Amino acid sequence: MINIKRILGKRTDLLHFINGSSQQSLQQYQKASQGLQFLSGQSKQPKIHNQNFYQFSAMKRTFDLLNDQKKLKSVTNKEILLANFESRVQLRYQLLNSLFQTLPVDQINETSMLIPILTHACQKGLESGLSPEEVIDKFFKEYDQNQIYNTEQKKIDFLFRVVQFVERQVVLVDALEDANYSQINDLHGPESLGNLIERIRRHNLDDELLKQLSRFAVRVVLTAHPTQFYPKQVLSIINDLNEAIQSNDITQIQYLLWQLAKTPFFQREKPTPLDEAQFLIQYLENVFYDAVGTLQDRLRKVLGSKFDKQKEFHKFYTLGFWPGGDRDGNPFVRVETTKKVAKLLRTSILKCYIRDVRQVKKRLSFKGIYELLEEIENDFGSNFSYKPSVSLEQLYEKLDFIRQKIITDHNGLFLPIFENFQRKVHTFGYHFASIDIRQDSRVLDKTFKALQEKVPYMLPYNFEELPVQQKLDLLLSLKPLNTVPQLDDEVLNDTLQTFNAMREIQEENGEFGSYRFIISNCRGPLDVAKVYAMSQLTGGWSGNSKIDVVPLFETIDDLKSADKSMKELFSNGIYQKHLKFRKMRQTIMCGFSDGTKDGGYLGANWGIYQAKENLSKISRDYGVEAIFFDGRGGPPARGGGNKHLYYASQGPTIENHEIQITIQGQTISSNFGVTDSCLHNLELLMSAGLQNNVLEDPKRVLTQSQRDLLNELSEVSLKSYLEFKNHPKFMPYLLEKSPLKYYGEANIGSRPAKRSAGGEMKFEDLRAIPFVGAWSQLKQNVPGFYGLGTALKKLEAEGRLNEAADLYKDSLFFKALVQNSMMSMCKTYFPLTHYMLKDKQYSEFWNQIYNEFQETERLLLLITEQKQLLDNEPVIKQSIKLREQIVLPLLTIQQFALQRINKDHQEDLHKSYQNLIIRSLFGSINATRNAA
Repeated sequence: MINIKRILGKRTDLLHFINGSSQQSLQQYQKASQGLQFLSGQSKQPKIHNQNFYQFSAMKRTFDLLNDQKKLKSVTNKEILLANFESRVQLRYQLLNSLFQTLPVDQINETSMLIPILTHACQKGLESGLSPEEVIDKFFKEYDQNQIYNTEQKKIDFLFRVVQFVERQVVLVDALEDANYSQINDLHGPESLGNLIERIRRHNLDDELLKQLSRFAVRVVLTAHPTQFYPKQVLSIINDLNEAIQSNDITQIQYLLWQLAKTPFFQREKPTPLDEAQFLIQYLENVFYDAVGTLQDRLRKVLGSKFDKQKEFHKFYTLGFWPGGDRDGNPFVRVETTKKVAKLLRTSILKCYIRDVRQVKKRLSFKGIYELLEEIENDFGSNFSYKPSVSLEQLYEKLDFIRQKIITDHNGLFLPIFENFQRKVHTFGYHFASIDIRQDSRVLDKTFKALQEKVPYMLPYNFEELPVQQKLDLLLSLKPLNTVPQLDDEVLNDTLQTFNAMREIQEENGEFGSYRFIISNCRGPLDVAKVYAMSQLTGGWSGNSKIDVVPLFETIDDLKSADKSMKELFSNGIYQKHLKFRKMRQTIMCGFSDGTKDGGYLGANWGIYQAKENLSKISRDYGVEAIFFDGRGGPPARGGGNKHLYYASQGPTIENHEIQITIQGQTISSNFGVTDSCLHNLELLMSAGLQNNVLEDPKRVLTQSQRDLLNELSEVSLKSYLEFKNHPKFMPYLLEKSPLKYYGEANIGSRPAKRSAGGEMKFEDLRAIPFVGAWSQLKQNVPGFYGLGTALKKLEAEGRLNEAADLYKDSLFFKALVQNSMMSMCKTYFPLTHYMLKDKQYSEFWNQIYNEFQETERLLLLITEQKQLLDNEPVIKQSIKLREQIVLPLLTIQQFALQRINKDHQEDLHKSYQNLIIRSLFGSINATRNAA
């Protein structure tokens, strides 16, 4: 039920203390919800287009709900949030969308007036069984009676304008959701940090909380995976639009919408890795820098005087960075790129420090303090050369000296302002975010063999015939070469030179500038040993390597054998010495994306859970602290979805000293793109980890019978998915019926769509992003549910479906899986491809997918006792519904072009259809959150 005290602004001191929230009265809450005043500036109802009248019922319900205090007492938080969404996002979208019709752009008025008609035609036509080609043809026949579009090329041109218009409509929804984030999300709900700490203190577990806070951390790693790339001029407009919506500046909103309409979205050329780095650094500077500082201040308040002074600057949050370091399948990332990105990061953080220290100086104008602050500002360099003149250790000493003087000489006046800056410096150093280096194990193996050919004496001639442990001893004992040879292959030579680049970055930006080497597709301990060996052979780290070698286990088989691989390393005496230098901590990465692609949704998630348990046990046996780093994508099919529920479900059998995750594309903009969302989502990650470590919950611990059931479900699901994946129609279907083969031409990211260059597209070389994205474009989202329905159906046939229902109620892990799968299924729309049921080649295959979806939906609703998918998450459900309605014409156009391209062999039209597919693909990926 709703917390009336919170709505009335009478929050507890703790919530004020932790969440930095301010009181707001019910009257203010009501006024903020009156969306009509937002546009009209008065209570009088403004004019609105006919197609938007239905929205006023939602608005009225919102007013009734907020003005009827008796009713207010009986509604839930989620109902309040839904009412807010309907009034603040959905209604405002309809009202602001009408402004597009006044844009001073050629033919925009005509296009905007026809889009609602086209949307209705798409929905009605597709659901009546028409193909996208038939829907579009019928639309022109019925609504182009004057034959304006009397040639195929003119029709294509109009459809291009529709695509451009739709992607801007979705940007408007994004801006509205971002601007109203705090009103449509429960920032102080049961998952919040403030709520968690309140519960911990009710159980008298303050000491345990302090213990966990002193060691627990969250690491967020920004990646440049190709799931979104707005040009910087578009990003600037979006940021300004958010501000204009928050300040209710209707004139500014209108001008920005006009600007948005005239600004190109599409990239004529692929962004370079450097472009991607610059793109993401804007988020570091403008959002993460202050958000992390704010959260660390709040957590320090919780710690209070009990916190050990030596750990005063414990890093609660750290940031990682992949652009410029991620070489896995990206031939455009080179050593020089990595160095340039490191310089960009250092320049960026120094700019932030200079900006901050100038603000601190305004308050700390005291004699003896102001001069020291000016000295520190000068230490950071100038506009011409952002290069620090003092080491980090010297900077820390200066800051500590100033802090003590503020306390002793000035009674601690303005100390919190200074400490906020000081903590940021301790957190971000001169590196801002650590550049992770990543390369595929197969490339690394080739690099090592090429080096071995150049230096044949470094290993015995019979090396390949030796036992694994003997190989490990030899590899881990290698000493620096007097001269590191140049390798003949450009990619292999660059891979070898990466270790020198990491050392140079550490010298310039500090040790945390670049210290992790991630091995994609890691197949065993020898892959780890070869990377360590190359770090030693290239010199500079002899005997005390300042590098963490991070194996990334991705496939189902590699996940199953991951503990065996790490055991062979942990039992090696030489590797144990290396771990001692690294404080007995071993980072291990698990790849959700490729795991799901390889073994299906349930098989991959249960496989990762078991792998983490086995790795935790092995690590504990050898006195090693395992740190799990999760390669998670945006959608649930690649490890996205509700991250709090997932991490809060990790029981005591899984090490949980840190939560480390990758975030990418739309996940960055949607979950961390503005200060409110960044603060909330960073807080939720911390809350999930602390909840796991401090509070006991039987739903977090799997019983043996629950494990047996999960094993059974996983085996049936895996078998079902593998049979589906091995179907002879599988790859032909994706290549012909989806825009998969056009992904590389959409110019979203610098990385190619597949790992190997040239030749046909093979499943094993296919990257997870275009794989999952292709299913998303088809609105089938197979990787998010396939096999789960088959597994549940087997239980039902045996009269045991109640066991799955009990598992959903009693296991947080299974509940998280089901909820996230439902999110994937909510984004399906089979009428879009229903025409394939008549396709002689693919009808049976399409029907197989559709039947699996129907069974999964039916059985999930039974075990969760919901009437519709995501009934328990009404805001998310409504947001998905709104977005899916907006992009329906775009996806219909895409399928129309795919159908046409196989029929029309006229060269100029063929090229036009191809461009329409690429343009609609770009628009769909770029403009919709978590589409790939």
